[in-house]
Amino acid sequence: MTLDDLTAMMAADENHRYEISPEGVVSIMPPPGYNHAIIATRLMVWLAQGGVPAEHIAQAVGLRIPGRDGGVGGRIPDLVVWSKAQADGVWLPVADVLLVIEIVSPGSEGVDTVTKRSEYAAASIPQYWVVDQDAAQTVTMHRLDGDRYVARATMPLAWVLNTGPDEHGLG
Repeated sequence: MTLDDLTAMMAADENHRYEISPEGVVSIMPPPGYNHAIIATRLMVWLAQGGVPAEHIAQAVGLRIPGRDGGVGGRIPDLVVWSKAQADGVWLPVADVLLVIEIVSPGSEGVDTVTKRSEYAAASIPQYWVVDQDAAQTVTMHRLDGDRYVARATMPLAWVLNTGPDEHGLG
């Protein structure tokens, strides 16, 4: 299955999001819930108000994830921050990505915290944040160290929103 096949599946089914690992494993997810969307919106507004240009931030856009064996996967992070504006497309390259954020939904814990972390690290994305939908909306910030991520901070979303994006290398 190719990314073009996945794009056609998504066009035919507006009720689900489809992703594919670089090894060819297809994941089908329902659309995010309200709380998930509010977390994404709060982070997007925080980034924009903190000086990150709007054309450098996107919600739920596809990324081409290169695999270790030459395969190509497609992941749809909840938020992506780039170093520069991107050309329009369904599956964008990861070359200019500074940060991907995944908001963990029930049932996606393993994919968001293990599988995607490994894939994003292999794609050399400098930062990967995971936001839990617990009472504190806990954010775990990972920074790429060599070929793997190291957790550098874990804090409630409210604390993150009281900092500036520049404090996290995103200004």
